[in-house]
Amino acid sequence: MSFPEESGPVLLLRLAGPLQSWWATNTFNRRGTQAEPTKSGVLGMLAAARGLDRGEPLGNLAELRLGIRVDVPGIPLRDYHSVSDYRGLPLPQSGVNAKGDQRPTSPPKYTHLTSRAYLQDAVFLAALAGPEAVLAEVERNLRAPHFPLALGRRSCPPTQPLVLGLRPGGMEHVLATHPWQPSEAARRRAERDRRRRGGYAIAPTVSCAVTLEVPDGDETLHDVPMTFGLRDRQFTSRRVRRDLFEVPAAPTPSAVPDAPASPAAAHDPLALLDG
Repeated sequence: MSFPEESGPVLLLRLAGPLQSWWATNTFNRRGTQAEPTKSGVLGMLAAARGLDRGEPLGNLAELRLGIRVDVPGIPLRDYHSVSDYRGLPLPQSGVNAKGDQRPTSPPKYTHLTSRAYLQDAVFLAALAGPEAVLAEVERNLRAPHFPLALGRRSCPPTQPLVLGLRPGGMEHVLATHPWQPSEAARRRAERDRRRRGGYAIAPTVSCAVTLEVPDGDETLHDVPMTFGLRDRQFTSRRVRRDLFEVPAAPTPSAVPDAPASPAAAHDPLALLDG
């Protein structure tokens, strides 16, 4: 596989957690999710790590380009809610009167239905490309964030490791050569599937879908935030290219059943207590 002449540094992030939810077309009572992280969601996490309040300009964060590799696509989850007043009263509507009080629903509405969409157990590899000084600052912020970090929504904290560090070689090269990053459950599923097909170990490579932000991309995504202000949230567009990479699968002990045990693995720290 050949790559464009790009050797600048890339900050690599592993976006994984029990639940993720990335902005989609939403209404008040229905919140969807895209199949992979959006640029607005990733930059929102960087802004939280830096300590920016809503409405503050993103500054040099807006200079960063984003690449996403789908290591584990996750399982869609629909979280269904019904809301009612415990006193049995009609629910208020979103509009307010001249005094600022919420108006009652008319006709009276006693139950409100909401739906939230999530991705379960998904794992994404995010590559941020830009000036090295900006990436170094972003890495420091993510390792000691000012505000709690989330994978799209506040209720979706990331698991560790989140920050994989700076890598040379350019976005496309790093996403194509960095080893597969599944959860242990996803790796075991892949091993079981391969054994059912007659193999005894995980394949040396894994096919992963990739979205690369490039100037000559053939697809437009409208997910670049200009401001996160609650009243004047604005977005602009970026160009991306979709691809499929064969990435190396990291070896595991189960993938090499006859591998000898290491001295560290054979050491028993409680052996001195015997007898």
